[in-house]
Amino acid sequence: MKAVRIHEDGGPEVLRYEDADDPVAGPGEVLIRLRAASLNHLDLWTRQGLPSAPKPRILGADGAGVVEAVGAEADGFAPGDKVVINPGLEEGAHILGEHSDGTHAELIAVPADYVHPLPGDLSFVEAAAFPLVFETAYRMLVTRARLEEDEWVLVWGAGGGVASAALVLAKALGGRVIATSSSDDKLERAREFGADAVVNHETGDVAAAVKEATEGRGANVVIEHVGEATWKTSLQSAGPEGRIVVCGATSGPNPPAQLHRIWWKQLSILGSTMGTRADFAGAYDLVARGTAKPIVDRVFPLSEAATAHEHLESGKQFGKVVLEIGEG
Repeated sequence: MKAVRIHEDGGPEVLRYEDADDPVAGPGEVLIRLRAASLNHLDLWTRQGLPSAPKPRILGADGAGVVEAVGAEADGFAPGDKVVINPGLEEGAHILGEHSDGTHAELIAVPADYVHPLPGDLSFVEAAAFPLVFETAYRMLVTRARLEEDEWVLVWGAGGGVASAALVLAKALGGRVIATSSSDDKLERAREFGADAVVNHETGDVAAAVKEATEGRGANVVIEHVGEATWKTSLQSAGPEGRIVVCGATSGPNPPAQLHRIWWKQLSILGSTMGTRADFAGAYDLVARGTAKPIVDRVFPLSEAATAHEHLESGKQFGKVVLEIGEG
């Protein structure tokens, strides 16, 4: 089969589109001929060696395709079934593309328990765009923050994968969203996908915009994945008894604590990573019912994975960057 592999850590130039051995469906596994696979920042970090994975490694967590073969004791699927993969094996402790070979290839063998019918009327490209980020955002909003209808959610950097998923899911769950970006074009896209208020976090005052949108109360939930650059404003923007859910810190992990804001407002700071099978099931159900639809930014052929990595690293995307494989 053809696959995109890394043999060393580094920039996009270390990605090789090359021949690799075909995987075989073992007991309890399903062999899938992939038609689409998306990129996540996890792929960039793994490629860079953060952490360094055993080599060679096929990157890619998300994928959708057609069942090629079914291993012994793998019930519920037959060759020809259209499917999508939950990439968080072992309840998120094992992620495809990081801890084992991933989806940036023509074939992959996956435990049948983590394979699901293609939801709704989604294309392969759309199906490949939702699993990891929707599962992550669903856990943040529902399992951790327990978002209620009509509550306000502040989403930083709405063009990113998890952030765009949080925007879509928060609206599907009946929430109201304030989206930020440094790009006015992305803010217009955020409005198109349901944002109730937007603010440019480079040229505008986020805390003031949140105060205005919420009539002075502040955000009930803050989706925080940036860290040092946004933490102070997140604390300012959260309302009394607000919940700040943290899934990452791309600008740095050691922000000013400002502990007085936490106790004075009685804030809850909630950590969240990936999700469980129950979180995936919740996100999958919203997608299958058509309540929440993944956002696709651009599609590249598998052979142009390096260009796709460069596009994702540029930060110009709004939604997911997807690799089309084979017949698409």
